[in-house]
Amino acid sequence: MKGRFVLRSRRPGLSFRMDLRVVAVLLVLGLVTLAGMVLNVGHGEYPIPPLDVTRTVLGMETGDAQYDFIVNTLRLPRVLVAFLVGVGLAVSGTILQGLTRNPLAAPDIVGVTAGAGLAAVSLIIVFPSVSVAFLPLAAFGGAFAVAVLLYVLAWRGRSSPLRLILIGIGLGAIANALTTVMIVFGDINDVSRALIWLTGSVYGRTWEHIWPLLPWLALFLPLTFFASRHLNVLNLGDEIALGLGTRVEAQRGLLLLCSVALAAASVATAGTVGFVGLMAPHIARRMVGPSHGGLLPTAAMTGGALVVVADLVGRTAFAPVEIPAGIITSAIGAPFFLYLLYRSRNKG
Repeated sequence: MKGRFVLRSRRPGLSFRMDLRVVAVLLVLGLVTLAGMVLNVGHGEYPIPPLDVTRTVLGMETGDAQYDFIVNTLRLPRVLVAFLVGVGLAVSGTILQGLTRNPLAAPDIVGVTAGAGLAAVSLIIVFPSVSVAFLPLAAFGGAFAVAVLLYVLAWRGRSSPLRLILIGIGLGAIANALTTVMIVFGDINDVSRALIWLTGSVYGRTWEHIWPLLPWLALFLPLTFFASRHLNVLNLGDEIALGLGTRVEAQRGLLLLCSVALAAASVATAGTVGFVGLMAPHIARRMVGPSHGGLLPTAAMTGGALVVVADLVGRTAFAPVEIPAGIITSAIGAPFFLYLLYRSRNKG
């Protein structure tokens, strides 16, 4: 096939197909992300040239003994958190758009992010002394509760993509209202911490924030990529998927679990970085097409690049004032969402 390599082993039934366009796009996105990371790490009150940033990260000698502390301890964890959070949100949004067959679906649209945010804010305000390592668990509990309610309320003999979207929007509104109640009645110091977290910021993130996030990504990203072929089949419609022998509800439940886990862990680490799960799949789809085998890794890289660049813009656009990355992504994502609404209306 044009533009593809197909590798087959001697064992029957095992093959691997590689789309050259996907490889090229991933390479370009990787370079863009790497450039954004280097610039981000080098920017600050103590500027560091890009070459010295690279040499410091690689453990090579530089002309300044302070570079190692500034780069590896203060700035590099923040940039890595931005990238990993973008990856998690983007893959979560790609799964939801594939499951619901709706281009407007995203973790922050259907209430998953709101549920994770409610649980995390509750933990911050009610138990302020609890370690940040417990935030992903709390956020996963909130997101999972919303997902279960969403699935149960949308069930009418089988789950409906349209009902999932509509009920998810309602559950998200309820979760946001309860979050507001927690903020109103919380201690002022804890509320200030929660409000900063809710804006979606990677400010002050350290290695302590990365380690709790990594196991979630290490487990659910490979599981999602492995299940991408089922996502392609489900995207054709339930009747066709059943005809092709797919266990529709089991696969949909597994993929929904992956989406919830990735969104919850990302929200717990950096707060509600809005619209990344909506924008990244659309951008990736324009570059590599709708097949989820190539779409998922491309969306992951796109989401990571979006948050890294958003954090860089937030740090430099109004320096010395720093704008949270979540505000930058929301400023871009809100018009993008309106554009998708307008385009969907015209198609209808």
